[in-house]
Amino acid sequence: MHRFKIVKAANEQFRVQFVYNAEVMVWSENYASKASAKNCIESIKKNAPDAATVDLTKDETGSGYRFEIVESKNGEHFVRFKAANGEAMVRSETYASKASAKNCIESVKKNAPGADTVDETVSA
Repeated sequence: MHRFKIVKAANEQFRVQFVYNAEVMVWSENYASKASAKNCIESIKKNAPDAATVDLTKDETGSGYRFEIVESKNGEHFVRFKAANGEAMVRSETYASKASAKNCIESVKKNAPGADTVDETVSA
C-alpha cells in the first residue's frame, strides 16, 4: 500500500515521506510548518503523473516539474523530483541500477495521486 507520511524532523520541523509498505521511496527536506509539508504532498499528487523524466547522466536538461535521475559519487543512481521553480521537493535512496531508479519514478507517478496521507505527528 502506497501512502504519504508526515513525520517529525529535527528542531520541531516536519518531513514528508512517500512509502510502499514499510519502505520509504522518497522523502522531502525539512519544513518549518506542517502546512508546508501538506503543500508538498498536494503538489506531488497533482504534478508527478505528467512530469517529465530527465536523465542527468545523459546530459539531458529539463524545466517545469520533473523527475531527475542523478548519478551519485559511488556510481549508483538516485531520483529527485523538482518543482517548476527548480527546487528539489523529494529525493530517493541510491540504487545500484538506473532501472531501479526508473521504477521508483514510475511508482510515484502512478501511485502518488491516490495515496492516503498519514500524519504521524498527531498524538494518539
